[in-house]
Amino acid sequence: MDKKIPDNEAYGAIQKIKQAEEKAWEIIQEAREKTATQIVQDAYEEAGRIRAQFLAEAKEKSDKKKKEIIDRAKKEKNRIEKESDKEISDLRQKSRSQMSDAVEKIRKKMENSLKKGAF
Repeated sequence: MDKKIPDNEAYGAIQKIKQAEEKAWEIIQEAREKTATQIVQDAYEEAGRIRAQFLAEAKEKSDKKKKEIIDRAKKEKNRIEKESDKEISDLRQKSRSQMSDAVEKIRKKMENSLKKGAF
């Protein structure tokens, strides 16, 4: 069994290659970890941007809906005010007419009473 003693130069070169490979694997592993961390960070930032965008859109829709509701309420208020004003006007007209009729009836009764000599 002949064992050859490795050539010092070749053996040294192989050792350097192994060390270089180990260093390369460490660099690759570190890059993977950094990349994974960076991916997570980028995803978190993107999620924040998306959330902010959705919130802005939701607020815009909410403000638009609020304005629509307020506008409808104002229109309804104006319609009700017009109706109320017309009803008040009609009631005033009716009460004037009825007051005139009542005054006329009282006048006639008083006139009849005076003619009969009741006063």
